[in-house]
Amino acid sequence: MILAGDIGGTKTVLALVDPIAGPGHPVREERFASKEYDSLDAIIHRFLGETHDRPTAASFGIAGRVAGRQCQATNLPWLVDADVISRDFGIPEVHLLNDLQAVAVAVPHFGADDVCVLNEGKKDPAGVIGVIAPGTGLGEAFLTWTGSRYQAWPSEGGHSSFAPVTPEQLALLEYLEPRFGHVSFERVCSGSGFPNIYDYLVATSRYEEPEWLREGIRDAKDPTPLLMGAGYERRAPICIAALDLFVRILGGVLGNMALRVLATGGLYLGGGLPPRILSRLQKPDFLDAICYKGRFRDWLTKIPVSVILDPKAALHGAAWDALDAQQG
Repeated sequence: MILAGDIGGTKTVLALVDPIAGPGHPVREERFASKEYDSLDAIIHRFLGETHDRPTAASFGIAGRVAGRQCQATNLPWLVDADVISRDFGIPEVHLLNDLQAVAVAVPHFGADDVCVLNEGKKDPAGVIGVIAPGTGLGEAFLTWTGSRYQAWPSEGGHSSFAPVTPEQLALLEYLEPRFGHVSFERVCSGSGFPNIYDYLVATSRYEEPEWLREGIRDAKDPTPLLMGAGYERRAPICIAALDLFVRILGGVLGNMALRVLATGGLYLGGGLPPRILSRLQKPDFLDAICYKGRFRDWLTKIPVSVILDPKAALHGAAWDALDAQQG
């Protein structure tokens, strides 16, 4: 039996997996409100305390940067230590992964129902695979072929500098630079960044801001679902424009990833946002934005592009990592 976890600022999901049944059919799975606990250890203690099964390997995908055998969670006051978990729970093999690295581990195991193909392209079966995930932040990871299997690697590429490619995007950068100083892609291409695009469009005075929208923003703890939903459902021209700008910037991020790692194995778009705007991503301007790279345009049209539909990709990836550790 192996233990897998998807650790985020809002929720922590743990699962016990039988190697024969596989990650898609956990023996037991439970979701916890992360902020109700003072550590991951406390959640594991509660989870394992309700079962007689004792895992021989464990892997946790965590929203945070892993350094050696430890990870400081990004949105939680938790320092997760693999050696402490191994000692306290008697688990011989414990791995910590960045949450996007965990999603990347899952990619080679996806079935047809786990993805929506946007561009069939021409896949190199041993080519590098790029993974981009706009959620609350903008995560990136990639996979390389070892000769026998894919190895997932973390990245902090979402914090690389926003590079405008149109006059509109340049104006957006000029608007945000006084506010943030360094403007990363995450500032404009994530759930937390979407309101920045909206604020810029308000500042241009080119669009009317409906009263119902202004009131909704004022009352919302997080305005992104409202703003993005209004754009996706075409209920407000200013939100439609914001979503258009967001989608084209996101296309540029994927094109950059493809060039940076030579992602001939394909690009996978994960995170919580893409499945919610899937039909918008299926419009031609998204793929055009991916390929808008000058002399490499034709090469980029051959890169396969898919949206990840599996909502538990990080949990499943952590489980696959633990299974590999157990078998290795």
